[in-house]
Amino acid sequence: METKAVAKYIRISPRKARLVVDMIRGKDLDQATQILDFSDRAAARVVSKVVRSAAANAENNQGLSPETLFVSKVFVDEGPTLKRFRPRAMGRATRINKRTCHITVILDEREPEKVAPKKRRLRKAATAARGAVTRGKGEKEEPEEVEEVEEATTAQKPAAKKAAAAKKPAAKKPAAKKPAVKKPAAKKAAPARESKPEAEEPEELEEPEELEELEKIEEDADFDEAADTEGEAETATPPAKEKSED
Repeated sequence: METKAVAKYIRISPRKARLVVDMIRGKDLDQATQILDFSDRAAARVVSKVVRSAAANAENNQGLSPETLFVSKVFVDEGPTLKRFRPRAMGRATRINKRTCHITVILDEREPEKVAPKKRRLRKAATAARGAVTRGKGEKEEPEEVEEVEEATTAQKPAAKKAAAAKKPAAKKPAAKKPAVKKPAAKKAAPARESKPEAEEPEELEEPEELEELEKIEEDADFDEAADTEGEAETATPPAKEKSED
């Protein structure tokens, strides 16, 4: 059963009230009242009054117990704004908006399966603590079981090694077929070796031709030098003849 309480025309801006309302949405009644009592916001006082009013309506009008109630819906609507004006410089006036809001709180009863009295909660906490202690003891006893498993594995290792050794000769049989594959590789190497001297022969033939060309160039250079010396000698002789005539 839902119970509702509404507070209208509250002189708080809806934006500020929504910040408080979001903290208690979906919480239990006791937890919601504690949050509002210890909140520093001004809107928390008004919201706490609305929550307590809704709880009183549920308890007195519908006969519901406060332990089973929780905040199912909470919302804030905007109310009318009071418009005021303030004088400013140069004969102007600015408007001041004084906003209002309507706060609505709806409480609902939880399902009986989910409701747990304080005694049941304490019992569950005690059983959980005992379970944690027993689990800790069980974890300490685990190393003995681990040692037994390790011993079993060490006993199985020699048998596994023997089985692997028995299987190894069968795996070596295909290795005998590998020499047949290597034969064509040896044939390919032979023509490569025969091709090397053929590549070296043209280099030996080219060397004498180069030497002959160099010798011809040297002979031409000697011939040109000799011609130059003869020309110089002819030019030097005429002045000597003139001196003799004189």
